[in-house]
Formats: sequence, structure tokens, C-alpha cells
Amino acid sequence: MSKIIRILSASAAGFGLMAGLAHAEELTIATVNNGDMIIMQKLSSEWEKETGNKLNWVVLEENVLRQKVTTDIATKSGQFDILTIGGYEAPIWGKAGWLEPVGDLGDDYDYDDLLAPIKTGLTVDGKLYAVPFYTESSFTLYRKDLFDAAGIKMPDQPTYDQIKEYAAKLTDKSKEQYGICLRGKPGWGENMAFLGTMINTYGGRWFDMDWKPQINSKPWKQAITDYVALMTKYGPPGATSNGFNENQALFSTGHCAMWIDATSAAGRVYDPKQSKVADMIAFTRAPVNVTPNGSSWSWSWNLAIPATSTKTEAAKSFLKWATSKEYVKLVGEKEGWVAVPPGTRRSTYDLPEYQKAAPFAATVEKAILSADPSKPTKDPVPYTGVQFVAIPEFQGVGTVVGQQIAAALAGQQTVDAALDNAQKQVERDMKKAGYPK
Repeated sequence: MSKIIRILSASAAGFGLMAGLAHAEELTIATVNNGDMIIMQKLSSEWEKETGNKLNWVVLEENVLRQKVTTDIATKSGQFDILTIGGYEAPIWGKAGWLEPVGDLGDDYDYDDLLAPIKTGLTVDGKLYAVPFYTESSFTLYRKDLFDAAGIKMPDQPTYDQIKEYAAKLTDKSKEQYGICLRGKPGWGENMAFLGTMINTYGGRWFDMDWKPQINSKPWKQAITDYVALMTKYGPPGATSNGFNENQALFSTGHCAMWIDATSAAGRVYDPKQSKVADMIAFTRAPVNVTPNGSSWSWSWNLAIPATSTKTEAAKSFLKWATSKEYVKLVGEKEGWVAVPPGTRRSTYDLPEYQKAAPFAATVEKAILSADPSKPTKDPVPYTGVQFVAIPEFQGVGTVVGQQIAAALAGQQTVDAALDNAQKQVERDMKKAGYPK
């Protein structure tokens, strides 16, 4: 599943915002360059009018955002007042005392309306350290017109063997039509987000119960071999440069027969303003192999306030506005109901306008609620997290592994060599970090 933002904040009014700010504050906020955040940036003029504040946005690509924000908060440099962070960082940073608790946005915020698993994942020792802006699981999007023409019926939950079969039948490189598009850009939150789920369902795991890395194990080798074969035979060229946004563009312009990725993409690829194939697509669950455990991920993008900020009252007013029920309705009215942020509030899924505009809504809600970070693998593991491992070291570990696999996808080394190299590096990194603890 990025940019950086400057926000000027004053007294809070409208949308039930917190009052009492005596003068305009200059706030800096970091965010990702995904479509939902771009809409937030566009609509923030509403907040400016209500509050008298001014916002200057700077947005970063996902990998760069994570690097910048992590460095800033770990060094306590205080560059930002509001952060866009994932469900991975929020509990770790909250526990470390790096984030301001945000459980006091007011009774009218309706915390009980937030989807329970998401709110729980952002809570440490009873304190909420971030509020969800949008939440996603993963699923399979596909071109129903191409499937119909080929006489293929997509099952409710395909296997990876079926995905390989369909990709072969639906690839026509002479038309720049590729059977499948998958993430290839290296990064713990880019290629490894998808590959983490593929490895899980192939029966793999990151670590055994003694924290010994399992990266060159048989399930990993089977999963990554199939991934490289899929992408080499049936994927687009230059796949190692393709992350979420690049694949979304390929799918929306008609170049992919199938795309396995975030459920948050649904609102954009079903939107005829953003997608040339909006009326030609359908969706089904993420594929499985030997186990359903961990076959689809659980991820949230959230807004948080670093403990270094001296402008928490102003920052909280923006958090409240951008994650409120009223904001959901504002997006629906201004941008179309198909574009509202998914997976955060139960009330969103009760809105008749959203149900009518978003045929995928119930499937997405079910996928988000069914993903179980506490049981992500077939065999027992000492960690939680589906497409990530909830330990501080995972950012480095996941990115190292993602780089090795990207090199295999590019044909620079074999899959076995990539996983052996990754295994050795992760063993060194975990030993240096003091595992097992």
C-alpha cells in the first residue's frame, strides 16, 4: 500500500472542530501521494475557510515518506506536526513515547464508529495513538470483459495455480495487454507487502518461534519462483519500477487483465473519471495456495501527531476534521461517493449513497474485518502482522529482502541466490538487534 505537507491552523470551527486556538499556527504534515490523500489536500480548503488557517502541501512517494518520517521521529528533530503513518508504525512509535495520544478529539468524534480491529491496532495500553484515514485489505481485480471473451469464470477465491493459468490465456503483448500486474518496486511496504501475503499462503513465515529467519525455506522459494515466473512471462516490462500507483495506472488504462493489490484501489478504478475500464472490471478475494492464513493483508493509513510538536491543539483539530463522518460526506458530495475513504467507519457502509456507488463496499468491509494479524501464517510465529512483522527492525529487514527479490525479478540473480543472500543479511541484522530476546 507520499508527500509532505505544511499546514497553517487557527481556531477550530465547523465539522465540530475544537475551538480555542487564539491565532494561526504553522503546522507541517507528512503524507503519501495516494489518491485519497490527494483528495484530502484538495478539500483542505474547506478546513482553511472554517478555521482561517492556511495549508501548504508537499507530498512524497511512499518509500521516501517512510524514510523521512522515521528519521525525523527517531531523532526527535521536530520537523513535522502531523504524520501520515501506517498500522505498522503507530503501535511501535506510540509505545516508544514518540506519538501524542489522540483519544480526546471530543465526544462528537464518535470513536465507537471506528472499525474495531483498526482502532485496536492503533491502541497501546489503552491509549489511541493515531486515527485512521483509510484502511485496506487486499483482493483480486480483473477485467470481466477479457475473462468472458476467453470463456473463463473467476471463482470466489482463486488459487495461485489458477491465476497462472488465467494470466497465460489473457496475455497479448502485441496489444500491451498483460495477464497480470503485481508490485515489483523494492521496499518493505511495496513489493514485500504483496509478497508477504503470497509467502504466507504458500505456507511460509518470516521467522520461526526462536526468531530464526526462514527466508531461504522451501515455501519462500516456491512462492518467489512462481512470482518471478508470473511477472516475467505475463507481466509488464520494467516491473521492478512498479509499485501501487504505477500498477493502478496500468490497470486503469487497460493494460492488466488481473491485478492483486489493495482494496483501497477499488474506489479509483471504478471511477470513470479516473479509469478507462471502470465498467469492465470485477473483483474477487485474494488468491490462496496451501493455507488461507495471511493470504490478504490488513493495513491502515493514519494521521498522528509526534510528541515533539508544540502545536498539538491545532494538529488535533485537523485530525478530527479529516477523519470525521462529515469529511466522508464531503468527499462523497464533492468527488463522488465511489471516492470516499474506505475501511474506517461503520457508518460509511450504512450510507445508501455509498452502497449504490460502490458495488465492492461489502466485499472490502468483509476483507478488512476478516484479516487476522494474530494468525498470519500456517505455522506458529512469535510476531503479529500479516504483510509485515510488528517489530522496529522490520523496516530494514523487509527492504533488504525486497531489494534482493527485485534483483531476481530483473534477471540479475537467481531466486535461490536472492533468498540465500537475504537470509544471510537478515540473520546478521537480527543477531545485531539482539534476537532472540
